[in-house]
Amino acid sequence: MNEQIIIFSQIVLIDLVLAGDNAIIIGMVASKFPVEQRKKIIFWGIGGAVILRIILTLLTAYLLQITGLRLLGGLLLLYIVYKLYVDVIKGSDHKDDIKVDNSNFYKAIWTILLADFTMSLDNVLGVAGAAGDHYGLLVFGLILSIALMATAATLISNWIKKYKWIAWAGLLAILIVAIELIYTDIKILFL
Repeated sequence: MNEQIIIFSQIVLIDLVLAGDNAIIIGMVASKFPVEQRKKIIFWGIGGAVILRIILTLLTAYLLQITGLRLLGGLLLLYIVYKLYVDVIKGSDHKDDIKVDNSNFYKAIWTILLADFTMSLDNVLGVAGAAGDHYGLLVFGLILSIALMATAATLISNWIKKYKWIAWAGLLAILIVAIELIYTDIKILFL
């Protein structure tokens, strides 16, 4: 039971730090369009992100069972920790650099889906790595990330800017998951 509480806490922190990015991107892209198209872009952007999260969660949960891939997943999470440290903690966020072609509705949706894919992958990998064999907690992490992305992204990003400890706690949770993934495979492969 104590282990599940720790995993639950890690998943919540990972989702708090990583889930807001998708919604921020969706909002940025949608803001470039007239009001009548904005709601459609937000709907399709969040819908696409939800579908991507579900697919990536199922794939990642399966792939992390394969020896060797946990090592790669852990290394990827270490890179994500570094990127988040630079972007969130140091504040050199480059989200304003996203190019949006506001002449075409479908190009906007495509831009959102590409951003969703790259940003969903880090969230799913972190949550799946933290959940391990606890599939109930994995499903909880998926639902929480979708709920946070769809409803509270702006609030979360403001909290992280105002209370840096949330970002630090999230980074620490991701770092712990990365080390556990790497250690698990190193122990199997080399020890």
